[in-house]
Amino acid sequence: MRDAEIQEIEISLFLEALRLRHGYDFRNYARASLKRRILGLAQSEGCVTVDALIPRLLRDQGFLPRLLARLSVPVTELFRDPAVFLVLRDEVLPMLGSYPRIVFWQAGCATGEECYSLGILLKEMGLLQKSQIYATDINDAALATAEEGIYPTRAIAECEASYRKAGGIGVISEYFHSAYDYAKITDEIRSHIVFAHHNLVTDGVFCEVHMVLCRNVLIYFDRNLQNRVAWLFHDSLVRGGFLCLGTRETLQFAEVANQFKTVHRDCRIFKKTGATP
Repeated sequence: MRDAEIQEIEISLFLEALRLRHGYDFRNYARASLKRRILGLAQSEGCVTVDALIPRLLRDQGFLPRLLARLSVPVTELFRDPAVFLVLRDEVLPMLGSYPRIVFWQAGCATGEECYSLGILLKEMGLLQKSQIYATDINDAALATAEEGIYPTRAIAECEASYRKAGGIGVISEYFHSAYDYAKITDEIRSHIVFAHHNLVTDGVFCEVHMVLCRNVLIYFDRNLQNRVAWLFHDSLVRGGFLCLGTRETLQFAEVANQFKTVHRDCRIFKKTGATP
């Protein structure tokens, strides 16, 4: 048996041990990307082979946070893909503004920049006071950063151009309190966001919402898992609710595709129609 085949067996055993020991199921994540992350984890842990990680997975309580941080790498920034936020500002949120209360689910919130971008957008549109954002992720370390809402002032300044392209009407630093080299999101925006642990792979409907934002998460799943999560989002949305995916993601091949109509093709924004499955 070739070394590559042995390595694939080791990875499968590692993923099965992770599922059985801790309940996290990564088996249906896109294999090539997942393999790179597992091999990187083994290297960072000083392990020559993947199977050497299994005893740590089973017995080392401090290993799981490091594992999840490696397998669910959070990559985000304030107003990432500003064209998407501009469409939300101009076309989507005005329609949701007619509700007496608006509930959002930011799935895969990573370190929180995207949900705070949404909060800033809602503030500028006069919708924040009647809005509630639920932000969830599988990575507890990323969630802890998101809950704090503290970021380097340099990183915030670098997002000023994206904020402007998203239709921002002020200065992005107005929404943060700065001290030394860091800045914290204002309490007004933070108070409308609840952070919670949620696993898209194994957990059910989080709550009933008017809009789900889950950008650049489905690209890490295989087709079966994409279908499962798409149905999860469908079941979480009110009739007429909106789904916003990443710009490289689509519902085109999903079983649930006929339950949505496209609102904006390039920005991957869809509306639940309530059609018969």
